[in-house]
Amino acid sequence: MGDPAAVFKAYDIRGRTDLGELDPPLAEAVGGAFVLLTGASQIAVGRDCRRSSPDLAEAIAAGITGQGADVLDVGEVPTDCIYYVSGSRSIPGVMITASHNPPEYNGIKLCREGAAPVGAETGLGEIRAMVDQGVPSGPGGGVVEVVDAISGYVDHLLSVVDPDRIGRLRVAADGGNGMAGVAIGRIFERLEAELIGLYLEPDGTFPNHPADPLQPENLQDLVALMERERPDLGVAFDGDADRAFFVDDQLQPLSGSTTTALIARWFLQRHPGATIVHNLITSRAVAETIRAHGGVPVRTRVGHSFIKKVMAESGAVFGGEHSGHYYFADNYRADSGMLAMLVLLQVVSEAERPLSELRKDVEPYVASGEINFEVADQHATLERVARAFAGADQDRLDGLTVSWPTKWFNLRPSNTEPLLRLNAEATDPEELADLVAQVEAVIREEAP
Repeated sequence: MGDPAAVFKAYDIRGRTDLGELDPPLAEAVGGAFVLLTGASQIAVGRDCRRSSPDLAEAIAAGITGQGADVLDVGEVPTDCIYYVSGSRSIPGVMITASHNPPEYNGIKLCREGAAPVGAETGLGEIRAMVDQGVPSGPGGGVVEVVDAISGYVDHLLSVVDPDRIGRLRVAADGGNGMAGVAIGRIFERLEAELIGLYLEPDGTFPNHPADPLQPENLQDLVALMERERPDLGVAFDGDADRAFFVDDQLQPLSGSTTTALIARWFLQRHPGATIVHNLITSRAVAETIRAHGGVPVRTRVGHSFIKKVMAESGAVFGGEHSGHYYFADNYRADSGMLAMLVLLQVVSEAERPLSELRKDVEPYVASGEINFEVADQHATLERVARAFAGADQDRLDGLTVSWPTKWFNLRPSNTEPLLRLNAEATDPEELADLVAQVEAVIREEAP
């Protein structure tokens, strides 16, 4: 049952909807509005393991059935399992999860049939308007069918790779007590690779560490396990398992850019000349790797809805984000941490080289990582930075990107906080440090 004392936030897959505190009545309203938005006769509903998730899933289902549509209840699953169900059955999907956020949070991720994204401009605004105005009563009569989707999900993931080409690797995996644990064991049962599991038991209180492997401190337990077991590589999942982060055999984490470049190269070996999508804060090495292997790189804004849209328009076979989201055309253009893991296992197996060596092929630069600056006026500060670097190449695809031959930076406003997010890259550490210092000095200036 849910925790009535918790404060819940409603948010979509990348940004909060500002619908208000997410409680069962609001969830029921969202469920009803989603039926009216999509016109669907059946909607898949899944949830993570947070204590509030069963109540919220039940409320979403009530809203759906109240409008006369049926619910396919898939229970506790990774978010990308909902994408699989949505894609394979051509029905919309709902996932109750707060992803990597603390246990007192919860939220709703939505997708249209075929796992198509629902974003601010593709349905969330309409849902908000319906909820604000009051969702009209429906005819009722919808029914709930409980199904096990994990078996089909595992079959689907293994159909994208060649399991027979994944060798006898030893893999340390930290599930973070999130949703990775409901599927990963069943995947490894069908591989020669050995699973060394850590925190694979779903527990929505996340008792061991926050389920956010983007933060280096949350990788410490995985690295400690790897020090003892000396596996070929490690992987850590976030709370709903749609993101995966990797650690090499020398206990060094891989950036999302490095993983994107390695997986892109693998796809281009199988699809010569294919298009690969990457967001604008990935390393320059991603586009360079794609071109070097005969592919076509396409640069996009940050965020799943933009990536999926561009993948559909361009026919891309793969897309990657620096934040650890990896998108696959064979997965209905949806992101999947499990599938990223499987592809990387095949990459390492086929190369017959350790990951610590493979990564050197695609890491010619040094990166700052994301640096956040709290500012009083995002727009004014961004324009001040643009004026300060007016002599360099600039574009406004997403925030402000400023480029030189050997370095670049991107500065983007947060959608949810009074922050500017800086990502920078250069050819050597000294040049990078100097660039970050220059940008920070302009950000810290008092507005004229």
